Amino acid sequence: MPARAAVTGPAAMTASSFPGSPASVASAPSRARWARLLPTPTGTPFTFGYLLVLAATSLFMTYADPRTVDEVLSASSTDVAHLARTPLLVLGASALWVVDGFASPYVFGFALVLTALERRIGGWRTAGVFLLGHVVATLATEIPVGLSVVAGHLPRSSLHRLDYGISFGLMASVGALAGLLTPWLRALVLGGVGAILLNDLLRLADPLADWGHPLALLLGVACGPLLRRAGGGGGSPG
Repeated sequence: MPARAAVTGPAAMTASSFPGSPASVASAPSRARWARLLPTPTGTPFTFGYLLVLAATSLFMTYADPRTVDEVLSASSTDVAHLARTPLLVLGASALWVVDGFASPYVFGFALVLTALERRIGGWRTAGVFLLGHVVATLATEIPVGLSVVAGHLPRSSLHRLDYGISFGLMASVGALAGLLTPWLRALVLGGVGAILLNDLLRLADPLADWGHPLALLLGVACGPLLRRAGGGGGSPG
């Protein structure tokens, strides 16, 4: 005979098997907390809708004709030439694409950070923080390129540098979210992200992005006091 027999039938039912039992009720808040990390159409409409757009553009990048993809990305680029001609168009279009597509780590960071930020300050303010980082960091990195070309320090080909993506807006959102966290969590987030950005600056593989990212992060941090005074709990439930 086996040393331990399986118990079946009514005797196998424990207190946690019943929906109204204390064990079941205790586990519900835990599940709810984990669920709040994910974007939802009702709880975080801005983040959820933006992710759908990024998924669509990433599918386009993957499956469309490569020549067409190159043309569309070039037309969406916030290089100096495009900023001089159609600034509003390219500033908006450039934020609809993810470098390396939907599998990029930036997408995971976007979903996690903007979900948390939107649940605290609401969709409109989250969109404002993201847009602020995207626009200001883009202009702050591209305008010096144009001035350097005029001064003869850079070739004219620099005016047509391909530049697009969500990273500047994401960095601003990280900074704003950090400002709403407890002091030790704020230090942990800013310290970890700051170390990554510092490493990028030391390698200087992409000078414009490498300087734009810490600038966008600082812009987000600067928004923290304003967001706290405005009420950092304005997100909708769900």
